[in-house]
Amino acid sequence: MTAIARRGLCLVLSAPSGAGKTAISEALLASEPRLRRSVSVTTRAPRPGEIDGVAYHFMTPAAFETAERNGELLEWARVLQGTHCYGTPRKPVEDALAAGDDLIFDIDWQGHRNLRAKLPGDVLGVFILPPDLATLESRLKGRGGDSDAEIARRMRLALDEIAHWREFDHVVINDDLPTAIEAVRSALHAARLATGRITGLSAFVQALGGGTSA
Repeated sequence: MTAIARRGLCLVLSAPSGAGKTAISEALLASEPRLRRSVSVTTRAPRPGEIDGVAYHFMTPAAFETAERNGELLEWARVLQGTHCYGTPRKPVEDALAAGDDLIFDIDWQGHRNLRAKLPGDVLGVFILPPDLATLESRLKGRGGDSDAEIARRMRLALDEIAHWREFDHVVINDDLPTAIEAVRSALHAARLATGRITGLSAFVQALGGGTSA
């Protein structure tokens, strides 16, 4: 298809742990041109093998507070019993959108809500659901390494997450991973084609002799 300038978008995938969000994200990142991961900022220390600017942008708590106070973060949250902060830096996102690049976000419903408030019209929210709770619990247990108490905690958190499904543009039930990937891909492609997002469309139509009439 003829390339016409467009504004990028923010694809937010949200889901309870174990619903398949990471697998869907990785599949789309590996196959979708002009889609890349939004790199968050965090106050926690790098883990072995993590590279600054790739896994996260690592910041001191003081630098994080300054960034938040100066409006340099689109959304942020304190997690792990208030130990560490995570957030989305504003400038890389705005630069990507202006350049026509799309960003994929791994944030929860609160982050989605805050991002949509800061960037109205630029956020596509997709919520991933498991086919049932028994399957979700089985997936969590299949990861290994978590105690029964931790599994129970994650299941309680899952119910809290699922309660916010109505806030998203689309809901995809992941009972078959390839099908779920294609469903999210379809939503992404449709959003890319929205008339108001194709910033170069007016000039293109005029060049065709179509004018600008409503």
